[in-house]
Amino acid sequence: MIHSSSSKSILYLCELAGISRQKYYRSFWSVKEKRAKVDVAVSFVRNVRIQMPRIGTRKLYYILNEEFRSLKIGRDKLFLVLKSNNMLIKPKKKYHKTTNSYHRFRKHKNLVETLVIERPEQVFVSDITYIGKRDNHCYLSLVTDAYSKKIMGFDVSNSLSPESALRALQIAVKQRIYKCEPLIHHSDRGLQYCCDDYQKMLQKHKITVSMTESYSPYDNAVAERVNGILKNEFLLEEINCNLMTMQRVVKQSVSTYNSQRPHLSCAMQTPDWTHHQRELKIKTYKKIDIFRRTPENIN
Repeated sequence: MIHSSSSKSILYLCELAGISRQKYYRSFWSVKEKRAKVDVAVSFVRNVRIQMPRIGTRKLYYILNEEFRSLKIGRDKLFLVLKSNNMLIKPKKKYHKTTNSYHRFRKHKNLVETLVIERPEQVFVSDITYIGKRDNHCYLSLVTDAYSKKIMGFDVSNSLSPESALRALQIAVKQRIYKCEPLIHHSDRGLQYCCDDYQKMLQKHKITVSMTESYSPYDNAVAERVNGILKNEFLLEEINCNLMTMQRVVKQSVSTYNSQRPHLSCAMQTPDWTHHQRELKIKTYKKIDIFRRTPENIN
């Protein structure tokens, strides 16, 4: 409320500026209303980022589309709102090597390099990555469906032993819903995936083996992308806790990722939704875009 003691001053200033008092008040309340809308929009974003701390602007707009439409805030406006509130996500670029391909075990050919992914459970991709602080880190083994981007199996361990990768694979196989369909397992040439126990597990379930043939992360792009989402958007790389707590945190993060986070390559649908259909034609990751990220394309 504007007090009467300042009314004369406002009237005098309006006369000096050559505008009516009514126009001044309309402008005043308009600014106040816009500020209130921005505050509401920011509160919506903060609520989503409680579970997905670094989710980008495009995915936020998709998740909160109805709320933003009621506020008459479009996607471009949302970018401006988040920028003005210092809430745009800045990309991180870190790489830790976890692959040991210097071993005696057999390596396999890359069968998916030119393969068109057309359905769920056509190709599983596997990888292992660091999570947690450098002085108290763990290792996360993941098995992801290349079509739906759904994390089918995971395991958190304090070592790079093959047993962790095996546990993730066992969970992934158990989670399958298209068990009669042929399946390819694609990974790097790490010891964990080439060892006898892992290969026997693949043979037992009649899963065809495919492996990268170079050290380029593009050869296992889906796995690398999912690693980055969990570490950067869900802050798994910054958590400092014991193994048991990290296992619980990862379990919750994977559940949220699968059921709530939309994927650009899946027409902004969640991995869970995408995995239960096969009509959607997914987009493939382009080599020139995956690791040359900017604040604009990551948001």
